[in-house]
Amino acid sequence: MDLPQINQFLVKEINVGIIVIDAEAKVKFINQFVLSNTDLATDYQEQSLFNLFPELPEKWLKRKIESVFTLNTPAFTSWEQREYLFKMRHTRPITTENDYMAQNCTLLPMSNNADNQPELLGFIIEDATDVCFYQKQLSQTVEKLEISNRTDSLTKVANRRYWEERLAIEFERAKRHNQPLSLIMFDLDKFKNINDTFGHVAGDTVLIEVAQNVAQNLRQSDLLGRYGGEEFAIILPETDAEGALVLAERIRLGLAMHQIKVDEGTVIATLSLGVICICDDYSQYEEMITRADMALYQSKRDGRNRTTLYQA
Repeated sequence: MDLPQINQFLVKEINVGIIVIDAEAKVKFINQFVLSNTDLATDYQEQSLFNLFPELPEKWLKRKIESVFTLNTPAFTSWEQREYLFKMRHTRPITTENDYMAQNCTLLPMSNNADNQPELLGFIIEDATDVCFYQKQLSQTVEKLEISNRTDSLTKVANRRYWEERLAIEFERAKRHNQPLSLIMFDLDKFKNINDTFGHVAGDTVLIEVAQNVAQNLRQSDLLGRYGGEEFAIILPETDAEGALVLAERIRLGLAMHQIKVDEGTVIATLSLGVICICDDYSQYEEMITRADMALYQSKRDGRNRTTLYQA
């Protein structure tokens, strides 16, 4: 077998796709890898690349092809930019969720003349389906871990660490832009009695349903977090004391009328709430937490199931 035959054999059998076009995007050659993974007929020569592959982003790809011929330099596309250029089947229908073969493509100028000016352009198409699939799986896993790290495992609201991180950010933003910021801290009344009467599983059900009930009253910009045990807290950006009080009362009254079904019967849970709004005297977000907590315990001292606004 001489060198041209060897080259022809390798191009035909190599496990990457090869498509050769001229400057007018007329197809000159397609290797067996591409033909095997598409429904193209063998009489493809001299047909337009964009007729053979109508899914191609024509305007974008024409500019890229033109730059390869003009600059006489290769160009590249990655599956991370575009999952695929050419709709081609892959051989992993079970192990991947991709509809088509993910691809890394090289656009290579081809010259066989004395002035080294490209006459043809070759697409080299690498199957990146496995890499794409496992990268997506990794990204999904990382995203789930990030959500898990900032979420309370029982109630699925923000955990205390993440909630405080967000409060620190909102506190600095409110101070910098002279905007209102309010907190609501609330605690389930006589939660120990619920656990003692109905059991700890029922107590968990109550915590979950309380969190869900409260979350329905909040805006997307608000953040509900479990501060610890049966105590929760809400960050209310761009909300003054009056607005926070109205919301706190809506939450309190709504829950007091809500029946929580547990295996052992029905629980009516009530809340004691403390409300505070940022003021110029506060230099740290922790001061807001302390004073909201003071207002909460004032509600408990005054008989529970009520809302107290912190007064300096």
